[in-house]
Amino acid sequence: MQIEYTRTALKGLRKLPSNDAITIISKLEAYAETGAGDVKKLQGVAAYRLRYGNYRAIFQIEGNMLVVKIAHRKDIYQ
Repeated sequence: MQIEYTRTALKGLRKLPSNDAITIISKLEAYAETGAGDVKKLQGVAAYRLRYGNYRAIFQIEGNMLVVKIAHRKDIYQ
């Protein structure tokens, strides 16, 4: 599965510390390849969230994986 990032997701990724950003990218790639990871479907929307420490990545799966937003857990669901 191919991973695509929105402008909002890339902006959020740049705001993170570099080691956390690298880890989130690797976890997204691992989920795209194997389907394994701390991922849950969100209620009320056709999206999923990947959890890493205090950071979350929201993404949709429609053929490809589209990462919509990456941010701290206090800001992600607003």
